[in-house]
Amino acid sequence: MRACFMGLGYIGLPTAIIAAKHGVDVVGVDINKEVVETTNKGILHIIEPGMEQLLRDVIADGKFKAYTEPQRSDAYFIVVPTPFKGDHKPDISYVEAATRMVAPLLKDNDLFVIESTSPVGTTEKMAELIYDLRPELKDKIFIAYCPERVLPGNVIYELEHNDRVIGGINEASTEKAKEFYKTFVKGNLHSTNSRTAEMCKLTENSSRDVQIAFANELSIICDKAGIDVWELIDLANKHPRVNILRPGCGVGGHCIAVDPYFITADYPKESKIISTAREINNYKALWCAEKVKNCMLEFELKNHRRPKVAMMGLAFKPNIDDLRESPAKSITTNVIQACNNPDIMVVEPNVKENNLFKLTDYKVAYETADIVVFLVGHKEFAELNYRNDVIVLDFCGNNTNKK
Repeated sequence: MRACFMGLGYIGLPTAIIAAKHGVDVVGVDINKEVVETTNKGILHIIEPGMEQLLRDVIADGKFKAYTEPQRSDAYFIVVPTPFKGDHKPDISYVEAATRMVAPLLKDNDLFVIESTSPVGTTEKMAELIYDLRPELKDKIFIAYCPERVLPGNVIYELEHNDRVIGGINEASTEKAKEFYKTFVKGNLHSTNSRTAEMCKLTENSSRDVQIAFANELSIICDKAGIDVWELIDLANKHPRVNILRPGCGVGGHCIAVDPYFITADYPKESKIISTAREINNYKALWCAEKVKNCMLEFELKNHRRPKVAMMGLAFKPNIDDLRESPAKSITTNVIQACNNPDIMVVEPNVKENNLFKLTDYKVAYETADIVVFLVGHKEFAELNYRNDVIVLDFCGNNTNKK
């Protein structure tokens, strides 16, 4: 079998590599020429432990090659972004564009699978689009939806071992898709229809968003009540049926911060808890920014000089380079724009350079700062020496500065 993966981002590229590792002849496609050239050189343009060596291996074995245009294959996988527009309406234009690109190449008995997070009904819409463009293929190809559910930083293991939900537009499509995923997935493959599979992905991340919102709201309450939220959660979790998550400075990334809007956009009256959770998690980032700005003002009034501030972390979660929808990034931007202070140092050890911020080495920033703001719990920060002469604002439960 030859498989064509449309999109070589944080999910598409690793999935293509893992499929190639298990013997599938893989074509990787991305409209970014630089990504294609870099990938074909065996250089990973994302951070994912162990993945670059696998990329080099499958290139050397002749099992993988990247292109800027799709190539004729037996199976096509749409793994492109599905962002939301300014009004939080889902944007499936990338999915549609990728579908239009592969439509001329489709032939009888081919498999077409969408992995991109999508609103309910997207797979059926793309099936209609394909049949409009290629009416002779009606009921002669297999069309399904299979959402990814991997954790950045542990993608190799999870792509192979996590269960997958696979929903076809009919039973034959579901079974055809399962046949492909069996080539590299050791977890269970759960059959359903495409609409349920689409809603399953949205449900998983919306559920997590709600749980995080409870922890974030609790952290704001504890701050006002003068209670250590980290100690409180540890104690509450001693209850055998309680498992409160750890709060942070908001919610980011390409899934949890986005997927709930795919539900609230289509079901605004019914999704009250989901909508409120989104509001709470968005507010937490604004709340953190205000805490930083107030702390800076108090320092200046007390010491008659502007403080040196270290904003520790830009990624949306620890130990990755992904800044998409990152609350840490938005907090840092908010603080810099609101405060005329050249001594605000921005730290992100997983990124070499950034178009928006001048980055400072994390050790230099930490040692020279008057105020240290922990936004992300990167492993590098846990290695820093304890300082008792610095003001610490810890929004991620970093234990660095606890004796």
